[in-house]
Amino acid sequence: MQHAVGSPLPPPHQPGHGPATGWSPAAHAHHPPGAPQPPAPGLTGGSAVPHHQGQPPPPPGHAPEAPVPPPRPQDQAAPATLQLGPGPVPPIPDTTGHVQLPPGGPVAMPSPPPGTAHADSGATTLAVLLIGPAGAGKTSVAKFWAEHRRVPTAHISLDDVREWVRSGFADPQSGWNDQSEAQYRLARRTCGFAARNFLANGISCILDDAVFPDRPVVGLGGWKRHVGPGLLPVVLLPGLEVVLERNAERSGNRRLCDEEVARIHGRMAGWYGSGLPIIDNSQMDVPATARVLDEALARAIASPPQW
Repeated sequence: MQHAVGSPLPPPHQPGHGPATGWSPAAHAHHPPGAPQPPAPGLTGGSAVPHHQGQPPPPPGHAPEAPVPPPRPQDQAAPATLQLGPGPVPPIPDTTGHVQLPPGGPVAMPSPPPGTAHADSGATTLAVLLIGPAGAGKTSVAKFWAEHRRVPTAHISLDDVREWVRSGFADPQSGWNDQSEAQYRLARRTCGFAARNFLANGISCILDDAVFPDRPVVGLGGWKRHVGPGLLPVVLLPGLEVVLERNAERSGNRRLCDEEVARIHGRMAGWYGSGLPIIDNSQMDVPATARVLDEALARAIASPPQW
């Protein structure tokens, strides 16, 4: 079977199937000799182009180009836009419950709440540094005081933060050296950062540490740099016999020998005459000491100590 010159060949015909889709059955019809052949379809699938008189016939193997009719207005599509990548994605609303926290800055000196005639330490957001020797009851008083305030309050224990170091912990009982000194300073700075962040978000805090008066730059001065000028220091200093008795009830690396406790207690006596509030809780339990601490803080807010 012959096909018109220049027309594409139809796909192979499979037995049991009809004519290939898109092909006219006339392309497969048999025409007897001498009968007029149907015009060959154009390359675009449209009607054949007639041969005009006086024009040379197309060369063998070449099909004449069919004229392309102009597009109708309803067939014209909008010009395509080149897309080099995904378009801008609209912002997704935050639905995860994220709370933006203000950064922690130096703590300023607290002031009495507006509308009050005197300072109420229980309703004021403030930062407290509870100073005292080992066995003075700093941790117990700080925890109780923080738990029973009317405003949110956190207790930041220097010993707890220092013991975050699990491998390579520098125990001062094994000998005071540069490593133990560095870990103490690192713990104090970490506690100071935590206190500033708590205060910036409306949460009071109380820190406890054995700060010596004969080391003002490293001790009290360091806490002032880490937290801010609004830090209120209070000294908890019971008698030596009470301190020795309480220290004997301790365990682990927080229990010191009697000689070390006596040496620390003697150095703490230098706080007398410093102008800082001093509480002798030798005859007080924890709740009573917390009440006296509140009174000392109220006086400190009304008349801040110079340190």
